[in-house]
Amino acid sequence: MSVSGKPPYDPANIFARILRGEIPCKRVREDDHALAFHDINPQAPVHVLVIPKGSWVSAADFHASAPAEAIAGFWRLVGAVAAELGLEERGYRILSNMGEDAGQEVAHFHVHIFGGRRLGRMVPPGAA
Repeated sequence: MSVSGKPPYDPANIFARILRGEIPCKRVREDDHALAFHDINPQAPVHVLVIPKGSWVSAADFHASAPAEAIAGFWRLVGAVAAELGLEERGYRILSNMGEDAGQEVAHFHVHIFGGRRLGRMVPPGAA
């Protein structure tokens, strides 16, 4: 952990490498603030990742440190991707894992957009 309490950003992480064009991805949409692409191991009929163009390790880091236009641009792209993929009518899930206990595998803030089928409960009742 760094002095700030967050893990340091690793510029060699897979999402940083995708943003630099070193690793290909199946793009859905991209703008000045974010990139959306299909997950290589989809967990639903539609499973897209959206990553901001910057070096933020988590949602907490992104929302505390990113400029307002980057935050707004990121979330606008999330909404535009969901609409473009036809998910708004039936519904979709947005998920962001933050930290080891939540299962965050890549320390670059990102959200998953899941849709295309009934997703059910995320955490079963009484799971605590």
